[in-house]
Amino acid sequence: MNTVKIPQGDNKVTVELTVKELMALAGIRFHGNHRLEIEARKKLNHVLSETYDLEKPIPYQMLN
Repeated sequence: MNTVKIPQGDNKVTVELTVKELMALAGIRFHGNHRLEIEARKKLNHVLSETYDLEKPIPYQMLN
């Protein structure tokens, strides 16, 4: 089993979500309003892309 080492992987980030967005990410379904989960995921992806340059490939040595 290989592990991936993520530089500064234990650092904390802050994402501002509404309670409904948090509930949607936790698996609660809001029938007729799928946009809640979509918007929450966009916020998470935005913070992740600000934290790391996702376009850069992970060096092969870090996969061991």
